[in-house]
Formats: sequence, structure tokens, C-alpha cells
Amino acid sequence: MELVPGFTSLVQGLSATMTAPSFANLTTVLTGWVFAGRRTVTRMILAAGDAAEKHFSSYHRLFSAARWSLDALGLAVLDLMQRFLGDVIVLGLDDTLARKRGLKMFGTGMHHDPLLSSRGKVITNWGHSWVVLGVIVELPFRRGHYYCLPILFRLYLNKKSAEKHRRAYRSRPELAVEMLVVLCNHRENQRFHVVGDSAYGGQSVLCHLPTNCDLTSRLVKDARLYGPPPKRKEGTNGRPRKFGERLPTPQAMLKKGCRSVAARGALATAPASIPSKLLLRNLFMRSCSRS
Repeated sequence: MELVPGFTSLVQGLSATMTAPSFANLTTVLTGWVFAGRRTVTRMILAAGDAAEKHFSSYHRLFSAARWSLDALGLAVLDLMQRFLGDVIVLGLDDTLARKRGLKMFGTGMHHDPLLSSRGKVITNWGHSWVVLGVIVELPFRRGHYYCLPILFRLYLNKKSAEKHRRAYRSRPELAVEMLVVLCNHRENQRFHVVGDSAYGGQSVLCHLPTNCDLTSRLVKDARLYGPPPKRKEGTNGRPRKFGERLPTPQAMLKKGCRSVAARGALATAPASIPSKLLLRNLFMRSCSRS
């Protein structure tokens, strides 16, 4: 069982991110991924059939011991999608819970389950919490429909898991900033516009956004916004100011003549045309100093 020539040539663009033996194993695993019912490594090896000529442990070592970078692979996927992207690349940022059963798996812990939780009751589940950065793209064969293709990933470890595995604890927004920096440095002359929920709309993300990246997120209408702190004058005593002048609330800004736009259409068709007052980055970035 083999892949069609068109798909094989598409995968060939990823060969520069790893060695030739690892790429051969990856091609075999992708062949099984297309035809497998359950997307486990063992099921993919069985679905690959005669294409899986090596011992099954060779394909498992592709993910456990082979030397290749997941970030480099994701950036290579972005390069393959370049012809479908516009002048401003729209990104989607969120975290997801992958439920697991094993108690000895690395990185597992109790995390908030958004699918089972409600406003009145919070439910947690055991598994992996992944922070995912994807590219929102409109494919030419289905106009008017948009897909989010994940390209960069980070595994979030809660404080208990980080202490157990002797890792420095990093919050989900910090992991998101790390991925944005990697992506924006890969395309320094490209403009990016990331869309995320309120968890990624705070100072921990906005104060560290790359210069070629904008952010749109949720913001309560009565949020307290401040300008950047003024520069400290020489010879001044006392604690330096952390905030600048008080800015109008988003509700007050909306009353001054801002117009409402449909988020889906504006972000998908012309992200740069969104009024600056509707961008969370322009509303809240003033409270953060880039220095």
C-alpha cells in the first residue's frame, strides 16, 4: 500500500528537517496514518502493509529517540502552505486536552476539561494539555470555508508535574509567546495576526508580542486600561510608576464612534482592515512597555 504520487511529492518538502532514514520512517508512518482506522503508531504500521519493511521498533523510535525538530517540521509545513496564504497570515491560538489513562505517562496531570465543564460546574480530567498554534487558511477547492492547520505545539506541565519531572514551570501564555517568537522570527518580513481567547489576551502575552504580530482576543467592556509608564526622570526618588495615564474603557471607546464588524469575515478576508480600536493589542498594549 503506497501513497499517491501527488501526496508523496508534497511530503518530500519535509525531508530537509531530518535525516534520510528518519524521513523514510516518517513516510511509512504517514502512509499508515492515511489508511489506519485508529491513529496509533502500531495501527499505522499495520495499515502501511508492505511499505513497513523495518522492525516495528524502528517506527516507534522515530518519536522517542530520532533526532529531528518538531518546530522545524511545523515551519516546513508553513512554507508548503505559503501559496494559499495572503499578505497577513492569520493564526489561531488555543489549548486542548488529550485525555489519557496511563498513570506513568510523561507530562500527564489533572487539567480543566472544557467539553464537560459548564459555568456552574468545573470538571477536570487526566491527560495531556497541549498549547497549539495553527494557521487559518482558505483552500482554493472550497472557497468560503476556513481550516486551522496546527503547526507548532507545546506540552503544558502543571506545577505538580513540573516539580515531579524537575522542569521549570511555564504557564500556557508563556508557551504561547515562545511559539509566536519562533514563528515570527522564521518570517521576519511577514505580518501575522493571531486570534485567541481571553486566556491569551493578558499582559503575559501582549507585553511580549513580536513586532510583526498583532493579537485579537476577548476583553471585558469595563476593563481598566492604562498607558505605558512615563520615563523616570534623573534624580527622582521613590518607587517607579508601573502604569501610565488611565485610558477609556472599551465600552467608552465603542460609544465614540467605533463600528462593529464580523470577526470571522474580517479576520479571514482582510485582517489589516479591522479598526485599530477593535484590536485588543491596540487597546491594551499601551499598558505594557516594550523596553
